[in-house]
Amino acid sequence: MAISPMDIQQHQFKTRLFGYDTAGVDHFLEMVADQLEQLYREHQELKEELARTRSELERMRERETTLKETLLTTQRMVEDIRENARTEAEITLTEAELKAERIVRDAEERRIQLINEIQEIKRQKISFETSLRALVESHLRLLDLEVVEVRREREEKLLDEPLPFDDASPPLIEPVGEDEG
Repeated sequence: MAISPMDIQQHQFKTRLFGYDTAGVDHFLEMVADQLEQLYREHQELKEELARTRSELERMRERETTLKETLLTTQRMVEDIRENARTEAEITLTEAELKAERIVRDAEERRIQLINEIQEIKRQKISFETSLRALVESHLRLLDLEVVEVRREREEKLLDEPLPFDDASPPLIEPVGEDEG
C-alpha cells in the first residue's frame, strides 16, 4: 500500500486511555518507514540515473563538439586538397604548355636547319654538276684535240710512206677517215 502525503496528514490514531494505540502507531510508522525507504531507493536510483544521463549527455556533447571540429577540419582539408589539386593542375598545364612550345620551337628550328641543309646540298649539287660538266666538256675538247692530233699524225705518217703505186707491193695501211667521193 502506497502512502501519500495526504494519507499521513489525515491519518488518525485510535486513542486509549493513556494516549494513542502504540501497536497502531508502530504499524503506521513501519509502513511510513517502508514507503520512505522505497522512495529513498527510487530517489537514489533516479539520482544515479540522472547522473549517468548527465554524464552521457556531457560525453555526447563532447563527441558532438569533437565531431563538429573534425567535420570543420575535414572540410578545411578537403578545400585545401582541392586548392592544391587545382594549383598542381594549373602548374602541370603551364609546364605542359611550355614544353609544347619548346617542342614546337625546337621542331621549327630543326625544320629551318633541315631546309638550310637541303639548300646547301642543292647548291653543292649544282656546283658539282657545273664542275663535272666543265670537266667533261674540258675532256671532250681534249679528246677532240687528241683526235685531231692523232689524225694529223696519221696523215703525216701517210705522207711519209711511199705511195702504193711507187712500189709493186700493195699498201699496208689504208687511209682512215678520208672522205670518198
